[in-house]
Amino acid sequence: MWTLPCNQLKITDIINTNMDYKKTSAPYTTITRDIDKFDASTGNIYESVIICSRRANQISVDMKQELNSKLEEFASFNDNLEEVFENREQIEISKFYERLPKPTLIALAEFEDSKIYHRNPEKEQKQKK
Repeated sequence: MWTLPCNQLKITDIINTNMDYKKTSAPYTTITRDIDKFDASTGNIYESVIICSRRANQISVDMKQELNSKLEEFASFNDNLEEVFENREQIEISKFYERLPKPTLIALAEFEDSKIYHRNPEKEQKQKK
């Protein structure tokens, strides 16, 4: 579990950080969303957007690190331009990551399925008073 601060809004992610993006139920293209359902859990459309954007950033960073670690195996440290060649495995890995749903769509799917735990300390303090 980890937390990312966003001014007063803190988002705590309870999803495994090593999530398998191959098995996500997120759509591959954008779809129309019902605003009433989208802000039902927070009561504020802007807060919902912030939560999804923070989660999308987390997913994007995870995917980038995973892709870079897989592509490091193919890195050539020679500066000789004549030895540059195409590696079929490297191309397949890159194409696989290009075909995955975008991080924003994955984050929206997780938010709709209530897989993201979020809290706003400012609201909690107001409720206590």
